[in-house]
Amino acid sequence: MDWIDSLRHYFEKHGFAVSSRLADRLGMSVSNVRLFFIYISFVTFGFSFGIYLTLAFLLKLKDMIYTKRNSVFDL
Repeated sequence: MDWIDSLRHYFEKHGFAVSSRLADRLGMSVSNVRLFFIYISFVTFGFSFGIYLTLAFLLKLKDMIYTKRNSVFDL
């Protein structure tokens, strides 16, 4: 059970901010988006958690590719 606690602490510390970024994009409250993910995970038996992790991966990939550089010498 110790690995479950360490996994939970990892996700709490290194949050992917999928809910907040999606809420900003849609113009909604962050708590409503989080509640949506929680409720839909109960209905779909955890399938939405996979969607959440996929969105987190895609957002992280987008951040790595589309970073804004200040000058030409930052390449």
